[in-house]
Amino acid sequence: MKLIFFGCGTSTGVPVIGCHCEVCSSTDPRDKRTRSSVLIRTSDKNILIDTSTDLRTQSLANKIERIDAVLFTHPHADHIHGIDDLRAFNLAQGGAAIPCYGEENTIERIKVMFDYIFREDGKDGWKPNLKTTVIDSPFTIFGIEIIPIRIFHGTASIFGYRIGSVAYITDCSSIPEESFKLLEGTEILILGALRYKPHPTHFSIQQAIDTSNIIKPKRTILTHLSHSLAYNRDNELLPPNVELAYDGLTVEL
Repeated sequence: MKLIFFGCGTSTGVPVIGCHCEVCSSTDPRDKRTRSSVLIRTSDKNILIDTSTDLRTQSLANKIERIDAVLFTHPHADHIHGIDDLRAFNLAQGGAAIPCYGEENTIERIKVMFDYIFREDGKDGWKPNLKTTVIDSPFTIFGIEIIPIRIFHGTASIFGYRIGSVAYITDCSSIPEESFKLLEGTEILILGALRYKPHPTHFSIQQAIDTSNIIKPKRTILTHLSHSLAYNRDNELLPPNVELAYDGLTVEL
């Protein structure tokens, strides 16, 4: 099993439109960040976490030709607006519905924001074939246990996910005590860390490091990165077991 970082950028992506800062002007490919998403690959299944705005580009870049299931963290635009690209995977997979999982508010918001996908009035042509399931506790797909982790994104209650020894926690500003218990024993921790400066709805770099020190994984990878972070410069400033993600980074699980 392996995990591929499809994207590790914040909602604007990096470079940011109209910005000419050091990072947005960088020629280092690790400073080119599409919107945050990861793919869990087993020997025969691909489980996607979030359909980012850049899903098509990410799939082509990583030569991914099938998606067997999708886990949604929350319904913000940068995490769901690539959902229409799932129709290409439907076609490649013979038309079978792709199962999609998320907490109740997320699934309901998706159904409202992309109502054309779920209408059955015959007024729309080629559209994704999706089967949505509301989840609020551990469940199993393809023999793999998925544990939803309740976290807070500002005042919004959303999900991270634990799959085996890896946990994916993005768009997070605080973690309740009961969720810390679910993260015990995590070996690879993926945490959102927007920038150095504090933010009301996202961990800062220091807050992410502090959280990592509580959970004590073997390896912490920071994602959902803004254009204030230069990979070559800032990665060297992190503790030995903490690193910045970059698009295409692959981690063996």
